[in-house]
Amino acid sequence: MKKLVLLALLATAACATSRAAPGDDGDLHKRLLTLDTHLDTPVYFSRPGWNFGERHRYEDDLVQVDLGRMDEGDLDGGFFVIYTAQGPLTAEGYAAAKAFAFKRSDEIHSTLAKFPDRIGLATKATDAARLDRAGKRFGYISIENSYPIGEDLSLLGQFYQRGVRMASPVHFRNNQFADSATDKPKYNGLSPLGRQWVAEMNQLGMVLDASHASDAVLDQMIELSKTPVILSHSGAKAIFDHPRNLDDARIRKLAASGGAICANAAYLNTMRSTPERIALSDQAEEMGKLSPAEQKELVRKIRALDATSPVQDADFETYMRLVLHLIKVAGVNHVCFGADWDGGGGVPGFEDIDALPKITARLRQAGYSTADIEKMWSGNVLRLLRIAEERKGR
Repeated sequence: MKKLVLLALLATAACATSRAAPGDDGDLHKRLLTLDTHLDTPVYFSRPGWNFGERHRYEDDLVQVDLGRMDEGDLDGGFFVIYTAQGPLTAEGYAAAKAFAFKRSDEIHSTLAKFPDRIGLATKATDAARLDRAGKRFGYISIENSYPIGEDLSLLGQFYQRGVRMASPVHFRNNQFADSATDKPKYNGLSPLGRQWVAEMNQLGMVLDASHASDAVLDQMIELSKTPVILSHSGAKAIFDHPRNLDDARIRKLAASGGAICANAAYLNTMRSTPERIALSDQAEEMGKLSPAEQKELVRKIRALDATSPVQDADFETYMRLVLHLIKVAGVNHVCFGADWDGGGGVPGFEDIDALPKITARLRQAGYSTADIEKMWSGNVLRLLRIAEERKGR
C-alpha cells in the first residue's frame, strides 16, 4: 500500500469540521500566493464518478483537494505528484514502473487540460504568479520515487519534457538510487547510480527532493548538489521521533545550504493500526477501481471504524507546533508547506485544504509579517525553482 500514514487520513473523516478562518486573516490568505509542494491528488484523477473540476466535500468522499476548493482561495496551486510504488529492481519491474509513471503523467496533463480557463500547467518559477494574475490556479508536476527511471538516467530528461520540475530518489524502500529512511541501509546513503542521478537532476534544472530519503542520503545530496535541496513533505523529530522526520541539526544544515523543509501533516504522532483498518486502507488506495456505490460503502465503513477506534491523537494544534518549531530552527526563509494531501496527510481540525487559511491566521497571531508568511506559502519554494533554472546545464 502506498503509505501507512493513509491510516491517519482515513481517521479524520468523521471529524471534518474545520473551515477558513473568518475575518481579516481569512482575507489575507486569499490575497497571498499559496502553494503546497506535495499533492497526491492525481491518484483520484481516473476515479469513476469523480471530477477534479467540481467542489467536493471531504466528509463525503475522502478527497482533500479539488479545483472547486482551490478556486475558493484556499490553495492557488502546487506540485501534483507522479507517485510509483516500489517494486523489484529488475528489468521487468523498471518497465512496469515506467509505463505506470507515464500513464500518471498523461492523467495529470489531461486533467489540467480539461479546465484551461481555471488552471494551467506551470514549468517555470515565474509561471505561478503569471497564472495567478490571469485568475487561474497553477499546477507543477513532481516525481515521488525515481524507481520508474530504472537505470536509464536519460528518462529524467523525458520526464522533464513532460513538465516534471521536482523529483525524489526513493520512497519507503531502498531502490537503485538510495537508501530509504524507513528501510535498512544498503548503500549508506546514495548508490553510485544515485550520485549520477543528482548530477543529472542538476543538469536538467530540476529541484532535488529528499523526503523519504535516509539521513545519510540527505547529507550527501546537500554535499553533491549544485542547487539547494527541498524536503517536500517532512517533519521534525522534536515533535515526533520517527525516521521520516529530521533532527534539528539537519534542519539547520539544510537551511544553511539554502534549502527548505515543507511541513508535513503526517508523522505527528504514533499511528495505531489494526488489521481491519489496514484492510480498509488498502481498499481506499484502490478507490479508482471502485464504482461510486462501492466508494460510498467504503467511506461508510471507514467512518464506522473511526467512531470506535481512532488511529492517532494528533490534531491541528500538533501540526502548528511542527510549523512553529520549523520556523524557530530553520528560519522563515527555509520553511514551506507540503501537507501530503491525498497521500496520508491530515488530522482532525486540518482535514483538507479548506483548513489552510487557519495556518495563515495562526502565523499572523504569532506575529509574522505578511511578507514572511508569503515566503513560507510560496516564495521559498519558487526561489528554489528559480535557482535550479538558473544553474541548469552547469
